[in-house]
Amino acid sequence: MTRADSIERVTAEVVDCRRCPRLVEWRELIARQKRASFVDEEYWGRPVPGFGDHPRARLLIVGLAPAAHGGNRTGRVFTGDRSGDWLFASLHRTGFANQGRAVSPADGLELIDAYIAAVVRCAPPANKPTTGERDNCLPYLIREMKLLERLRVIVALGAFAWDGFLRAAAASGIEVPRPRPRFGHLAEVRLGDRTLLGSFHPSQQNTFTGKLTEPMLDAVFTRARELTDEGGT
Repeated sequence: MTRADSIERVTAEVVDCRRCPRLVEWRELIARQKRASFVDEEYWGRPVPGFGDHPRARLLIVGLAPAAHGGNRTGRVFTGDRSGDWLFASLHRTGFANQGRAVSPADGLELIDAYIAAVVRCAPPANKPTTGERDNCLPYLIREMKLLERLRVIVALGAFAWDGFLRAAAASGIEVPRPRPRFGHLAEVRLGDRTLLGSFHPSQQNTFTGKLTEPMLDAVFTRARELTDEGGT
């Protein structure tokens, strides 16, 4: 008899994963070398699992991969980097988080009705996973999707996350429109009883240049709130 799957089981398997030799080598190298400003910290240096309000979450937020000195350092996705500063501040303003601050897993942050994961669970060199590394990780996202039984809305942060989620959805038996929907900020696609929303990634490349502003990011999660409320409890 096989054990029933659970978020806890997925988390344990993610943390122990060594499927991708290039990513294993890179994440462990970064954990040894460290950034000067974090030299006294012990880096996580392993794959980073998803986290959040998993018994109740109606919103799933999907990113690209952990940052080398963010999630790869702290052990929690989007925690301890500038992208996370933007993301959690927006989630707090729109009611999906109890605070807008995320510096470590012990900082008191709690997500409300939301769960955060990434397409790739290890920090990749140059922030660019290969297609093979993406495909090695997708089964974790597929399992999380199935385990989030109340899931109604997915926010994909960037084109890589958008494409990764659509691949995971198709592999789960969800009918994906043809031609495949194109990514865009505030792009919206119905996938059965769920809705996929696109958002520019809150990377420094986007926030420093003004491609993504706070009101633009808030608009995505405000729309996500409208859609989750439409779906009821």
